Amino acid sequence: MAFPKTPDWLVYSLVVSALVIWSLRLRENADAPPAPPAPDEVEGALLGPITPFDPAVTVNAPDIPFQPASGTAFSISRDGLWVTARHVVEGCRRPAIMVGGGRAVAADVRLAPRADIAVLLTRGGSDAVPVMAPYALRAGQRGFHPGYPQARAGEVASRLLGRETLRVRGRGQRDEPVLAWAEVGRTDGLGGTLAGLSGAPVLDRQGRAIGVTIAESPRRGRIYTTSPDTFGPAIRGVQKADEPLTGRIVTVDNYGLVADDLRRELRVAQVVCLSA
Repeated sequence: MAFPKTPDWLVYSLVVSALVIWSLRLRENADAPPAPPAPDEVEGALLGPITPFDPAVTVNAPDIPFQPASGTAFSISRDGLWVTARHVVEGCRRPAIMVGGGRAVAADVRLAPRADIAVLLTRGGSDAVPVMAPYALRAGQRGFHPGYPQARAGEVASRLLGRETLRVRGRGQRDEPVLAWAEVGRTDGLGGTLAGLSGAPVLDRQGRAIGVTIAESPRRGRIYTTSPDTFGPAIRGVQKADEPLTGRIVTVDNYGLVADDLRRELRVAQVVCLSA
């Protein structure tokens, strides 16, 4: 029994296909990673400089002895330099960074003189969060706040509203320029106050810290962070030019995962005040 002859065109097609597949496998692949996402359509114009006409919000700080509390800090140097909010550690005799397993590392404190910012010093540290200050800000841009609200892992997403003046009355009385953000999302199941998020970085979409989270207004749904005008001078020269930095694109779809990674890598950590 004779088998039908395979058409010549089919043989040639199979040979050509094999050659094409083989050549594609040998081709060098030097594709660049995807470009960052385009700016959101809701982003507005650049924010202008501080003016005396910026809206103001008043915060009363009772003049009472220091009450131990927890907050958040983020690494800006593998040498053991961290940034947090000044009010988290001011008056604390034994501040410490939690490193997991119920263990904590003692830290020394340097307080910024004109802003709610403090730098903590430990023996050794974690990979740094990239810092971007000064920074061109746009109304409506997104911000992401990974940290430890209510002393447990959590994060918040926000949109920039504009500049305001934070008027602290009582202990540590001062007027401080801040940025006001509208909360637009948070960890599923996280309700109520964001106490404990103070000291957390506010990240832009490139994963760079552009300020420190310092206060909230629950009734207004607002979060307040330091402005570049105070954040930049407070950390100037602290992060070395050769510091190995890695950032990650942050979006509303992945900011929870990014926050988890930052906490797992101890680039964002919990700050506590140890009992004397």
